[in-house]
Amino acid sequence: QVQLAQVGGGTAQAGGSSRLACTILDQSSRFLNMAWFRQYPGKERKFVVSVNWNQNSTTYADFAKGRFIASTNADEKSLNLYMDRLQPQDTAVYLCAASDLILTAPLTEAWQFNYWGQGTHVIVSS
Repeated sequence: QVQLAQVGGGTAQAGGSSRLACTILDQSSRFLNMAWFRQYPGKERKFVVSVNWNQNSTTYADFAKGRFIASTNADEKSLNLYMDRLQPQDTAVYLCAASDLILTAPLTEAWQFNYWGQGTHVIVSS
């Protein structure tokens, strides 16, 4: 059973920042993609950012561009997310994901990821 360890999140003021970190505890080489998704209560998981180590690429959702910055280390199988200028609508459960799919295109759909972290709350107060 592959486990993803997530840390970070919590409560932030609007306009503030928050950090999330995720590491795949299985260090085998088959994982080529990691991502962050977020989920509102009762809603489907929504793509935030993904990295493809094989293609050395990072892909952001439109709402994340300019405010969220992903940093990754392929050797450590980690993906961190720095979120700035937070808004109340950024309040959600954030989930880390990993995939062993071998694709050249960026992975942006939840169904493409077969391993998930436990989720962490980010709450932005106005």
